[in-house]
Amino acid sequence: QVQLVESGGGSVQAGGSLRLSCAASGDTYSSYCMGWFRQPPGKEREGVASIDSDGEIEYADSVKGRFTISRDNAENTVYLQMSSLKPEDTAMYYCAASARVRTWWWRNDYDKWGQGTQVTVSS
Repeated sequence: QVQLVESGGGSVQAGGSLRLSCAASGDTYSSYCMGWFRQPPGKEREGVASIDSDGEIEYADSVKGRFTISRDNAENTVYLQMSSLKPEDTAMYYCAASARVRTWWWRNDYDKWGQGTQVTVSS
């Protein structure tokens, strides 16, 4: 079983940066595909980025060139470095994990979720 705990959220002005962390417990973490999702107020949860066990990375078009996902298997942690933040990036950000993902941005492909961390970007 993999359990996930996010941290690193906060409030920042537009143009600023934040780094989110997701600490995973469980000895099978390195074999999981890890994803970051976000859910703006009143909207659906959407995929932001993913990194699979081979290090293959995907990004949503809205964050390409601004966000970077990475993982440290030795520390059982996945990161989301967010730069050039915009007000529209404001959302609750969730870490997710799955042993098998067919569509990286589809939330139903992930069966492990953290509690989320809030990111608020002011203009």
